[in-house]
Amino acid sequence: MSRRCVFLDRDGVINVKAAKGHYINSWQEFRWIPQIADWIRLFNALDFLVIVVTNQRGVARGLTDETQLAEIHEKMRLELASRGAQIHDVFVCPHAADQCECRKPKPGMVLEAQRKWDIDLSQSIFIGDSDSDAELAARCSMRFIRVDDGRICDVVDNTFVSKEDR
Repeated sequence: MSRRCVFLDRDGVINVKAAKGHYINSWQEFRWIPQIADWIRLFNALDFLVIVVTNQRGVARGLTDETQLAEIHEKMRLELASRGAQIHDVFVCPHAADQCECRKPKPGMVLEAQRKWDIDLSQSIFIGDSDSDAELAARCSMRFIRVDDGRICDVVDNTFVSKEDR
């Protein structure tokens, strides 16, 4: 039986986004959005998978490497777990723009997660802070919740959008 999932963008949803043109390159630069552990615990209690999908172009630009990125994500998951909040998986696009099918708003990371975890996208939610997150949710017929600084700004139900209208 397919499962429900809440997909979370990382920067701007889980942690404070770096200034435009900059990247979170180390755990020391990672700053939590205060409410995120509570949100994740709520989705865990509702039996949603919680999966992070994040563009990390800093890897393609040579500003960080995949080992540093993996360390950030491991520490993020461990810290959240210590607060009773479980992230089931993290999917990363380390590529530059137009170099792959996984960079949001393209659906590659979500489709990979869907195959791996048997996810029902029509019963899933995407939480993000950008237009590319909203576009990805629409392409995958998921509900979208736009957040800013830990607050819900907008909710869009894409589950009834026909493929012709996307």
